[in-house]
Amino acid sequence: MSDQLSDLDRRTRWRAFAACVAVASLTILDLSKVNVGLPSIEEALGAGPTDLQLIVAGYALAFGLVLVPAGRYGDLHSRKRMFLVGLAAFAAASLACAIAPTSLVLLVARILQGAAAGLLMPQVLGLIQQLFVGPERGRAFGLFGAIIGLSTAFGPTLGGLLIALGGPESGWTLLFWMNVPLALILLPVAAKLLPATQPKAAGAASLDPIGIVLLAIAVLGLMLPFVLTTGGPDDDPARWWLLVAFAVFGALFVLWEGRYSRRGETPVVDFSLFRIAGYRNAILIGTSYFAAMPATFLTLTLFVQQGLGLAPVFAGMITIPFALASAVSSWWSGRHVERFGRSLVVAGLVLVVVGFSANSVLAALLPPEIAPFAMSAAMLVAGIGGGAVISPNQTLMLADVPVSSGGVAGSIGQLGQRIGTAVGLAAATAAFYATVYSETGTVSELAVYHDAYRNATIVTIAFVAAALVFALLDLRSRRVRADTDVRS
Repeated sequence: MSDQLSDLDRRTRWRAFAACVAVASLTILDLSKVNVGLPSIEEALGAGPTDLQLIVAGYALAFGLVLVPAGRYGDLHSRKRMFLVGLAAFAAASLACAIAPTSLVLLVARILQGAAAGLLMPQVLGLIQQLFVGPERGRAFGLFGAIIGLSTAFGPTLGGLLIALGGPESGWTLLFWMNVPLALILLPVAAKLLPATQPKAAGAASLDPIGIVLLAIAVLGLMLPFVLTTGGPDDDPARWWLLVAFAVFGALFVLWEGRYSRRGETPVVDFSLFRIAGYRNAILIGTSYFAAMPATFLTLTLFVQQGLGLAPVFAGMITIPFALASAVSSWWSGRHVERFGRSLVVAGLVLVVVGFSANSVLAALLPPEIAPFAMSAAMLVAGIGGGAVISPNQTLMLADVPVSSGGVAGSIGQLGQRIGTAVGLAAATAAFYATVYSETGTVSELAVYHDAYRNATIVTIAFVAAALVFALLDLRSRRVRADTDVRS
């Protein structure tokens, strides 16, 4: 590994890192910036509630479906090649979104865009793990977490600015147009800077196509019922039967992977990774946390736009304090994760719970003229905590994983995050809209949206609390292992 790193000087490694993270931030921005464009898309294309839900969650669905096979291919063959293919596909799909004449075309283009993002993200994680070792890797993941946190939280603000710039009718197209020139600029930069060679695991030769298909069907069966959930009266209860497909194909996948491994082949998912406690617990934490975060930004945007009547650009600004605080906190946490370890994540999750709780209370108690400013202050507290969650958790997740498995290991973690995103968006928006549908006409419009936002926030806080429980369990197991090592 040291020989591999010696081929790239420090400056070149950090330039390659910058190209990777710039591309990753584009894919994450498209998870959140489209939220503020939904009213504009609804008006321009006549999209209904299910269409709007699919335009948001369909991206996450396709993202999740592609992650593991893309990570597998990158580990076996070339992360650089897969990165360049994914970036070109992302630019093409973004162009298709921008010129979409109907909501159906936009939905299909969004799914293709999510698939392209799924090609990219595992390569980014695998390349970061390949480029850096030791404390430098912690700093790299800290900076990665800071930029991803900024992208997630600044997405609504950027989306609001673009809509204001383009106007209510066509401003939503700028949400996608911006990706095209940026991706085209980054393509030659990445081609020049990314390493052409990488460590390979001994004996790894097959993509395990049957395993990939079984996993894809299982993931689709798990995510699709939640993606199709809007909280409206037209939700079809039959969608939950898809979970049966998840159970059946998930079981078949596990059985096939065991058989494939016993034949001496390398399966698409190395289940031995889950015997690494830090890796396993980090995935549970990340899945629960990402069930909360995108759902929080979406329901906050819905509340301040529909309930308080804020314009998209001002609605997005409420998350700016979260973005700035999480960026600073993430950078600091990445530099100190080796010292404090899982304790950083525990403290961060506690602050997120405090910030989200205060945000909901202030939204309900204060008059509409003051509430957005107070909510921003509460999001500042949550942002300090959020920055101490993402980057340390990413570093701890991959700390004991072999570099040759970095892409697929990172993609499994990302898959957990995308599944969490789909589940969280479904649960929170269902709570929000179910309240709106049930209370409209019984109380004032503002009271309806206060109750809807409160109920959605209860859901998102529950997901953060689940992440906190997993973090505490991991902290305890690490201390037990440390005590055992000292005694032995």
